[in-house]
Amino acid sequence: MINESIIIMRFEWLISLMIVVLFILNLMGVDKKPERFMNIVNVMLIINFVAGFIPIKDGYLFQGFYHTTALIVLEKNILNLGLLLIAFSAKQWIIESKRPAEFFMLMFSSVLGMYVMLSSGHILVLYLGLELSSLPLAALAAFNTDSRKSSEAGVKYILSSAFSTGITLFGISLLYGAVGNLGFDAIIQHIHEDALTLTAFVFILAGFSFKMSIVPFHMWTADVFEGAPTPVTNYLAVVSKGSVIFIFITVLYTVFGKLENAWLLAISVLSVMSMTVGNIFALRQQNLKRFLAFSSIAQVGFVLVGIAGASNMGTDSVVYFLVIYLLSNIALFSIVEAISDETGKITISDYKGLYKSNPFYAIIFTVALFSLAGVPPTAGFFGKLFLLTSGMGSGMYVLLGFATVNLVLSLYTYLRVVKAMFIDKEEERMPVVKKSLLTNFVLAVCLIGIIILGFAGVFYQYIDSISSQL
Repeated sequence: MINESIIIMRFEWLISLMIVVLFILNLMGVDKKPERFMNIVNVMLIINFVAGFIPIKDGYLFQGFYHTTALIVLEKNILNLGLLLIAFSAKQWIIESKRPAEFFMLMFSSVLGMYVMLSSGHILVLYLGLELSSLPLAALAAFNTDSRKSSEAGVKYILSSAFSTGITLFGISLLYGAVGNLGFDAIIQHIHEDALTLTAFVFILAGFSFKMSIVPFHMWTADVFEGAPTPVTNYLAVVSKGSVIFIFITVLYTVFGKLENAWLLAISVLSVMSMTVGNIFALRQQNLKRFLAFSSIAQVGFVLVGIAGASNMGTDSVVYFLVIYLLSNIALFSIVEAISDETGKITISDYKGLYKSNPFYAIIFTVALFSLAGVPPTAGFFGKLFLLTSGMGSGMYVLLGFATVNLVLSLYTYLRVVKAMFIDKEEERMPVVKKSLLTNFVLAVCLIGIIILGFAGVFYQYIDSISSQL
């Protein structure tokens, strides 16, 4: 039993071991030598990433409270990839923060919560994982104690998180009252479309919507994204949001699968609102972190189009798109971080003429933006195509009409930044930014992924082969 739990819970054991090692290194004072400490952490992250690909059988533990499948393993590996790339690109900032052990303890604790959440087979385990993944993020958002905006970001995140927790718990209580059990299998068997169950679903959906920044539950997003240190914003936008979307698909398709007729309309309305509000408000932003915050809101709206397909293709398209979304956003935030750390420039107008002073960054920034906009031949084009094709399966043609209009709107939004970098005349030329080897490596990986994934049919086929194991 012990050996079985070690194998099946490999991801959780590894990340827990890494937290213990960090604690020991902190006690030994190794973190006082940040360069050496970061090298040790990066080696641990590489081992953790590689170990995720060791084959593992599906399995259940603790009477179904915890389970793992090939799809869950893939989702955890995607999160590990994001964690590794963000740690690499943020190396210099973490060294300068002088508190690397504290930073990684919080981040690894958050990842541990995501692992637990993804493998949950019971609503309360899911809730435990959701909170464990969220609470350290408030401390991470406020990590820059010298910055008032960072402190505000931490406070806003913890307040919005507490509010969403209350809503989710109330929904869970109502669900228990309606079904009498909170195990996934029991709920799937006994759930019925009655008033109490639908009310429970609405509250639980609202709780998830806060975590995913879905309109109208998105109000915290721009302020937290702007105030938090850029590596933390990167983590919030990619790893945190991705993990919640993964478990949201599982809960929606399995636990609430019998309520499909009810949630299909709700998901469609939320999708239209998120796409439209995200794109329109992105148009008004000058600060790049706020711009990317509203971009992420619009992208979640497109993800909901794929989810509205309510089929295996919905799962395939969402998981596939999230990998592309991860690579594109990590590239964007890594460049924003590199430039802002060295020059302090963070607005779109600051990026005028970037192509002349920093062509490498300008080109990768453009490719990543085109990928988010869905411009061929980037992988984002295929990602958006699969999401829309999935949505077509549910026959929600009005939703597809709004998605098409928003595709055009988002293209205009992203071209605004591209125009600034390549066409607009700069008032003050941006200095050449010193390139970090690790940041360049991260950008190269993202660029290759954004281009290759669109033509790598084998990856999509693999997702399709395991997506029925929700």
